[in-house]
Amino acid sequence: MQVHLSPKHKIVGVPLGGDDAALKNLFPKAPLHTLNGTDVLLINHSEAETYMLRQLGFDVPAPILTQYSFPTPPGMAPFEVQKKTCALLTMAQRAYVLNGMGTGKTKCALWSWDYLKRHNRANKMLVVCPRSTMTFTWVREALQVCPDAKVVVLHGHSKKYRLAKLAEDADIYVINHDGIKVLHKELMGRLKKNDIDVICIDELAKYRNKSDRTKVMAAMAAVTPWVWGMTGSPMPHEPTDVYYQCKVVTPTSVPKYYSHFENMLMNRMSNGTFTKLFPKPDAIDRAYEAMQPAVRFTIDEVVELPECVERYVDVDMGTRQLKVYKDIVNHCQALTANGDLVTAANAGAAMNKLLQISLGWVYGTDTAGAPVVHSLDNNLRVEALIDAINSTTNKVLVFVPFKHALQGISDALLVERIDHAVVSGDTPDKERNRVFNLFQNTTKYSVLAAHPECLAHGITLTAADTVVWFGPITSNETYDQANHRIKRVGQLHKQQIIHLQSTAVERRIYASLRKQADVQTNFLQMFADTNMEW
Repeated sequence: MQVHLSPKHKIVGVPLGGDDAALKNLFPKAPLHTLNGTDVLLINHSEAETYMLRQLGFDVPAPILTQYSFPTPPGMAPFEVQKKTCALLTMAQRAYVLNGMGTGKTKCALWSWDYLKRHNRANKMLVVCPRSTMTFTWVREALQVCPDAKVVVLHGHSKKYRLAKLAEDADIYVINHDGIKVLHKELMGRLKKNDIDVICIDELAKYRNKSDRTKVMAAMAAVTPWVWGMTGSPMPHEPTDVYYQCKVVTPTSVPKYYSHFENMLMNRMSNGTFTKLFPKPDAIDRAYEAMQPAVRFTIDEVVELPECVERYVDVDMGTRQLKVYKDIVNHCQALTANGDLVTAANAGAAMNKLLQISLGWVYGTDTAGAPVVHSLDNNLRVEALIDAINSTTNKVLVFVPFKHALQGISDALLVERIDHAVVSGDTPDKERNRVFNLFQNTTKYSVLAAHPECLAHGITLTAADTVVWFGPITSNETYDQANHRIKRVGQLHKQQIIHLQSTAVERRIYASLRKQADVQTNFLQMFADTNMEW
């Protein structure tokens, strides 16, 4: 049943003529008013009243949709799916956001918290997220959405430093998933006082296993009024992956014991030696039923976005990685300072070395002169890659500009149990064709990691709708052609091209690729420009 809204006065006019007794019983002090010849009850348009009216069958929008301006930078109005997501988060104190990558989940959480705080329904928020997104995603987005809010990152080299940051009077505290174990006692104290009364868990699937981290998170959530879990991939391996996630956000939506939940969703097949579990026909549906209330939108449902979206994801380098990178930069700058001739050849060699360091695997030699690959502490870049893969609905192409880095990426995907294949120039043609066919035409392989030159021409891989560049390539043609593997006839979804970057060199190369400029010439200019950031 339709109602009349007055957003300015925060009032909803509910027409009489239905279950009048129930209305008057629920809202005994609501004044009667005549509107266009119809008798209506004037009821406050807040979340509690909205919920009760919906139970009586009235079509009442969430108050945030009529009473909030959704602050954004100019030209960046919220998507409709974002508004619907915020409507859920502000109406449900325990909720799941299962939206895919590119749908703007971060802004939804920030808008929802900001609205609740403005209406005195919430105080401070704790954001628990991957390390790779703490600053470059959450802090940066908060500056856009709620610039007056003070945001503090609870991460550093010592617990003392983190405690000092937690002691600061801030509006939003951002901590990584492993960091909650370090500050568990102190955070629990703040949560129990409701000083911090909103927890937003970004990448909730990190808690899909029974672990100390999950136990800590569940204990923290249990004493917090508002808890939101966000993940685009709640079941990365099995439908039962949702069990411990539910234990954190909505513990009463699943049985007390994991074994009972497993029996509900999984069948057993035994040959007398071992037992194999496989999902029942309705297992996925039942898993999603446990994760309620929830919203679940894909990028295809964001009508405001173009068919292909390009995103650039900043990632910090590790301590050793950064030191090695700066050593090479200092060497490059010393060459120009001494007046040494900078040729295209030695500039290209320096650029390749810097890019290898940025990726985290550097090709070199051992003490005997034999070729060897040196691994650096590139955990955050690998984490960003895994998060991107886990946030997608369909298959993913990962382009890696150096063959020697492919093995390291494959090892990381194996640890995460991500079904994948690897293709490089060393892969025989017959094997390549077999992999391409399985990737495109079967459910085999959710990720294909490849050197981009192997996929630059003539191959259709529209089973994927996402490309992740683990680092930039220096050839305009190769870059363009590789991206077009998912932009071909037969593509049924919107596409995303995601670029991981840590340095000014990578940003400049990506900028040159966007402009179809000569990467080598631009890098020579970097040598000449002593003020250029590296």
